[in-house]
Amino acid sequence: MLALIGYLMVAAILALLLTNRVAAVVALAGVPVVGALLAGFGPTEISGFVAAGLGGVVGTATMFVFAIVYFGVMRDAGLFDPVIARIVRFAGNAPVTVCVGTVLLAMAAHLDGAGATTFLITIPAMLPLFDRLGMSRLVLTTCVGLGAGVMNLLPWGGPTARAASVTGEAANDLWVPLIPAQVVGMITVVVIAWWLGRREAQRIEQSAVTTSVGAGNTAGSVGALPNTGAVPVRGRGGPVDAAVGTSIAVDDTDEPHPELLRPRLLWFNALLTLVVIALLIAGTASPELLFLVGAVIALVVNYPGLAQQTKRIEAHSKGAMLMATTLLAAGVFLGILEGSGMIEEMAEVAANALPGGAAPALPLIVGALGVPMSLLFGPDAFYFGVMPVLIGVGEQFGVSGTDIAQAALLGEETVGFPISPLTGSFFLLVGLGGVDIGRHIRHLVGWAWLVSLVMLVAAVITGAVPLWA
Repeated sequence: MLALIGYLMVAAILALLLTNRVAAVVALAGVPVVGALLAGFGPTEISGFVAAGLGGVVGTATMFVFAIVYFGVMRDAGLFDPVIARIVRFAGNAPVTVCVGTVLLAMAAHLDGAGATTFLITIPAMLPLFDRLGMSRLVLTTCVGLGAGVMNLLPWGGPTARAASVTGEAANDLWVPLIPAQVVGMITVVVIAWWLGRREAQRIEQSAVTTSVGAGNTAGSVGALPNTGAVPVRGRGGPVDAAVGTSIAVDDTDEPHPELLRPRLLWFNALLTLVVIALLIAGTASPELLFLVGAVIALVVNYPGLAQQTKRIEAHSKGAMLMATTLLAAGVFLGILEGSGMIEEMAEVAANALPGGAAPALPLIVGALGVPMSLLFGPDAFYFGVMPVLIGVGEQFGVSGTDIAQAALLGEETVGFPISPLTGSFFLLVGLGGVDIGRHIRHLVGWAWLVSLVMLVAAVITGAVPLWA
């Protein structure tokens, strides 16, 4: 009975999240409470389940809140502006360097773990260059997506924070063993960008030759917008998404204002960021403490005074609180799932249905299917709905939940999030780039999957993901 209710709960949550019927908080907190009541548990018992579940995610939620505030303040102060400017200068007018520069810019912009910010910085900076050279906008969105995706593995990114909440591990502990695989992924992305740039250069050269031969035919000339299914971008205020036919408004308040820039504090901010990241990797203190202290120092030094600090916190509170409330709601779901005994019953049922020979390879299977699963499950649906069941199944055969989580992080909503229509930032990517959703997914999915598989191989070689548990 408990297994049936548990699976119905997961199915209901997935259905609500996949169809965008309600907010993630409503699905993750409301459905489990109803399920627990139907299972015969009283308010007192449910309160205990919820308290235990919240205790398991409060550290991750705290880390995420202060990480968003910290990197938001750094962006306001202009820490990333010199990096962006140099990458744009490096890109020049050669398609190869333009593509490589686009990937590097996306990786640098995604240091704060926010996809929307990455796309708002990278696409407007590189789009005029792509159009001027006659390069495909699909190549632009692919390069940006690959750069952002490989960096979405960072511990203050959404997928790792969610995985940490489900496994009970610190986000930092999940991420550190995957650093070598992430580095390999970053190198792979740069190589792919080089290849895409080289292919674009050849295409443009061939088009120019064809144009010079065909009298009056200017469709393929350099400087003309190629036939990529793109929709012209109407300034910074509202690019049109051809596939959904709606205008995506860009929030100009998210952009740093000149009065917020702190060029004299550039080196201090850079040193502070390096120290925070170094201590995070070294595990000197908990991530939530490091980002809390880092945010306090950043606010005091860059924006002294109550009024300025309050405005900076308010400016970044929307994104921070949205993720924090989602994580806390997930704690309610996980607490009820585990405290009621549903997860054990569900795992036993699934374990009986799973061929015994395939169970030891579960991390490998999850890692290999991470990118295509991003088309089916959004981050909340997978990490809070599917992963607990996968972990429960794995534990029936002695497979570590940490291994499953780390394997999933190599593709599911990390490298795979720029092709996932189940995330809001995806529509910002295709909207700012002015490309058709279907063509963008088809153009990017193969490259994203390749990067994920290369990272999975690297993780297996370094021992982060077991080949056979």
